[in-house]
Formats: sequence, C-alpha cells, structure tokens
Amino acid sequence: MTGTDRYDVSDFIEVQYQPRSRGRVLRNLPGITSKRIMDEIEAREQKRALQDIFSLYSSHHRFKATDICRIHKMWLGEIYQWAGQYRRVNLTKGTFPFAAAEQVPHLMAELERKSLRQFTPCLFKKKSAVVHALAVVHTELVLIHPFREGNGRVARMLAIVMAIQAGLPPLDFGNLKGHKRQNYFRAVQAGMDYNYEPMEEIFTGVIERTLKSG
Repeated sequence: MTGTDRYDVSDFIEVQYQPRSRGRVLRNLPGITSKRIMDEIEAREQKRALQDIFSLYSSHHRFKATDICRIHKMWLGEIYQWAGQYRRVNLTKGTFPFAAAEQVPHLMAELERKSLRQFTPCLFKKKSAVVHALAVVHTELVLIHPFREGNGRVARMLAIVMAIQAGLPPLDFGNLKGHKRQNYFRAVQAGMDYNYEPMEEIFTGVIERTLKSG
C-alpha cells in the first residue's frame, strides 16, 4: 500500500519496519526488505492458507473470534511474529480512525456474540439474506481492524468461507479497483452508522461477477 492507502500508526513504540526496507516493509521473520517481494509472498501464502481453511471449517461451523485469529496466523504465521495476535497500536487510514487498540479484544468478543453468532454458519437460502450476512460481518470486522496488517484480506477470506457455506463458489474480489475501491471504503465508513446497504451493493456485485466468471 502506498500514498493514501498506507496506514498511519499513532503509537510509534510498535512501529517496526524491516531494516534497509526504507520504511516500506514491516519487520518480518524471513528478513525481506523488498515490498514487491513481500506482496508476492503474502499473496502466495494467502492462496495456500485459503485451501487449508476450506478443509478446516465445515459448512456448519459457527465462527468465533479465535477462528479469525487462527485464520490470520495460518496465513501470516511464517512471515510476522505477531500473526494471529490483536494489535497494540492505533491505526488510521487518512483521517479515518479504526477502533482504538485497547478496545479490540472487547469489540471482537462483541462481534462473536452478535454478528458471528447471528450470521454463521451462513446457511441462508435467499440471496438477499446471504448478501446481508456477508455485508454485516465484513463491515464490522474491518471497522474493528483487529490486526497490525492484513485486516481487509482476512475479512475477505472469512467472506469467502461464509459464501461457500451458503453454496456459492469462492468469491472473486479482483474487480475492486479504482473508483470501486473508493466505493468499498465508503461502504466500510457507512457501517459506523450501522448502514450496511452500501456494502450489500458491493457484495451483490462481487457475487454476480463470481457467478459470471464461473
């Protein structure tokens, strides 16, 4: 992420970048200094983790906060020491603040009690109900932003598994670029007021694209 897509960390104590990476790569276990290489490795590991996740969670699994941490660790555990652990730094994107770090454990517990319990397993028959479930869980998880990095991708991975529970193929998020990416972030912000309609529109488009490409 560069420019307006880079997250600003307000607590400098835990801002640790890999030496000789010019502040572009977070401190990591393999010692990678190139952002391009790190992006490639993260993408490759995400594909691997998704396959493991598909076999780990059944179509009737009700997700918990610990499962989300487990997904994060399955993906990034060989790359970052803090994979699967809640962040201890405050994060913003531009002027938009995500949940304060000290609130993350409480908010994740609340997510488990409410949205995850209500919408997983995602076994709804109507498409509108599936879209609503995906939109609520995704929006709430991204707003919490529980991890130091990789929150949007973990939220998408969870959405993919939920969609499979509903009988859909793995969702294709590849078209969320340019103005659609901006619409996506505005949909996340709308969730601050419990307005999930913009994110429902996003997921409706994602599902339609997935079914057409399949």
